[in-house]
Amino acid sequence: MDIVFLVAGLAILFVGGELTVRGAVGLARFLGVSPAVIGLTVVGFGTSAPELVVTVQAALAGKSGLAIGNVVGSNISNLLLILGVGAVMWPLTCGLAAARRDAGMMVFSAVILVGLGMYGLIEWWHGIIMIALLLIYLGITYFNDKKDQASRKLHEREVEELEELESAPTSVPLIFLFTILGLVGLVVGADLMVKGAIGIAESFGVPETVIGLTIVALGTSLPELAATAVAAYRKHTDVAIANVLGSCVFNVLSILGITALVSPLVVEPDIRNIDLWVMLAATVFVTVLLLKNCKIGRAAGIVLILAYVAYIASLAPRLV
Repeated sequence: MDIVFLVAGLAILFVGGELTVRGAVGLARFLGVSPAVIGLTVVGFGTSAPELVVTVQAALAGKSGLAIGNVVGSNISNLLLILGVGAVMWPLTCGLAAARRDAGMMVFSAVILVGLGMYGLIEWWHGIIMIALLLIYLGITYFNDKKDQASRKLHEREVEELEELESAPTSVPLIFLFTILGLVGLVVGADLMVKGAIGIAESFGVPETVIGLTIVALGTSLPELAATAVAAYRKHTDVAIANVLGSCVFNVLSILGITALVSPLVVEPDIRNIDLWVMLAATVFVTVLLLKNCKIGRAAGIVLILAYVAYIASLAPRLV
């Protein structure tokens, strides 16, 4: 039954996330928000919505290992698996200015999370600081978009990519219907998924942290995987990279920031001593690849995928 809860929760969560993004994009367009701003904010928050709701639900259930494991595992899968798959499909390239800004912020947020991990506790005031940093980052990016046409076009293409995948509603009743159904789906799906994950952990003796780092993290990263794969297939490689880098920043600063305001998070020893460093290493490696030649080729993509497989295999001793 726990596996049924997990799978059903994942399916409902995915549909809820899709509906929420469609409703949010439709509302933003109805209000006359520019495509660049939609790409910068709505798309970023929308694709991270599953991680947010699952992390908050896990924290409220007193399962900090599951909550933090979800975020750390999502970032690891984003950087190694999702970017790797995208690069194997088509070599990924991006502009140097965008790479410097977004990858730099991604490294900065990863370093913050490692520091909090060493502290051992993420408290409410840490959450306020992280949310403030995210708002500053969004503000800098917004004003940069106004001056830099290439940066603005990138965020506009993120919306175009989304609209090719999912036609957003245009009428007010449909906008609210999509949004409400999406939010309900997120809450219900997250609740089922967390219950299923906790049940599996208790039934099979698997640490909740490992469940969060693997099954839950992969499940909540499906929107990023779908968006990146489609963008790579259509050779919109700068959009694929922007999706992943932006998601990693949002995961740390918005998801953990908001969750810390709801409930303090205790960082488990394994996450503190192993997984955070894997996440930081993956972050730095991808950043070096991008800053060196603004490209992640197929060979590098294969290396990233193999690194993810090796990481998942390294979790096996924790199952004992």
